[in-house]
Amino acid sequence: MSDTPVADALARFRASGSSWLALPFFAGGAADAVAARVDARIAAGAQVLPAPESIFNALTLTPLERVKIVILGQDPYPTPGDANGLAFSYVGPRRLPASLKVILAELAEPGAPPVKPTRGDLTPWARQGVLLLNAALTVEAGKAGAHLRFGWSDLTDQAVAAVSARPEPAVFLLWGAQAKARAALVDAERHGLIESGHPSPLNRARDFPGSRPFAAANAWRAARGLSPVDWRLG
Repeated sequence: MSDTPVADALARFRASGSSWLALPFFAGGAADAVAARVDARIAAGAQVLPAPESIFNALTLTPLERVKIVILGQDPYPTPGDANGLAFSYVGPRRLPASLKVILAELAEPGAPPVKPTRGDLTPWARQGVLLLNAALTVEAGKAGAHLRFGWSDLTDQAVAAVSARPEPAVFLLWGAQAKARAALVDAERHGLIESGHPSPLNRARDFPGSRPFAAANAWRAARGLSPVDWRLG
């Protein structure tokens, strides 16, 4: 195994020629500094998640020019095997996380029985143009939020601003205070802003259930003659 797995993953991402590479985070030295900091934690014995090959999945699966909808999360699930580099996406072997259950429940049609999802892998969304980006692309096993101050947040800010700067309109689904804080980076006259509380069951306001963000996002796009997202996961 390489002594610098995250730096190696960054090098592979750069070699992909992704449209996201024009962001200052990658064009300057910020990405290298963050990768070095994460690799230092690995060298010190920390188990960093997700696997190196999945760290940049959100940007790899959803190029800048294909973004239809933006969903922002915090950081990957801190249990080995659960995260695949997409915000809220779950590929673990156990029951779906509580927050993801709350999110997927909003897929039910009005008056229809509640959705009881059995799959949590959101890769189909990402492939359709849903940017599922966390504020930190890495975490340590058992330590949620461990890398939130490592510098990844600059990438999140720049990605949001880059989508906002494009001529093509997009919809930003901002859930919770941290995501809503990035609304200031979005040109709300050209893009859709749909805000609600966080889907976490710890959110005492319970202002996410019933918000129907997926239907609202597709309605916003349909009103402008834009293609919808098929939110079904099978």
